[in-house]
Amino acid sequence: MKSIKLRSWRPSDLDPYAAMNADEEVMQYFPAPMTRAESEASMKRAQEHIDKHGWGLWVVDVDGEFAGFTGLQTPRFEANFTPCIEIGWRLARKFWGRGIAFEAAQSAVVFGFNGLGLLEILSWTAVGNARSRRLMERLGFVRDPDGDFDHPLIPEGHPLRQHVLYRKRR
Repeated sequence: MKSIKLRSWRPSDLDPYAAMNADEEVMQYFPAPMTRAESEASMKRAQEHIDKHGWGLWVVDVDGEFAGFTGLQTPRFEANFTPCIEIGWRLARKFWGRGIAFEAAQSAVVFGFNGLGLLEILSWTAVGNARSRRLMERLGFVRDPDGDFDHPLIPEGHPLRQHVLYRKRR
């Protein structure tokens, strides 16, 4: 029986976080893998958000080991559906296919609705990311085809620019 918990970030998370973000398979649906410096900056932003708001992108800890992250955040761009709260996740490859992402993300959804009183949580991914889309659907998110969009932080003409939008209402 695995023990999955969501927690704040620790300095010791940087090495496994940077390794996960440098893994080309993990980052397949992002414009590029992240450098160690980009991972460090991202980790710092995530913890600062938690410190300021009491919620955010938490570490997914499996039996005391860094497995990735999941949680809630406000997007860093404007679109026809912002402002909003988004759920996101990313797991190191060795933790794929074990139900960990579902369990961790489900905890974040419950917190969003029950702890924060949110009426809706959104999620999105590149069109071809079938794994994330299946997880969204398993979590009860419903695709909003009218909300599909070209991600403004991905350059025009990039094959990952087109994104699908999913919504879950309380």
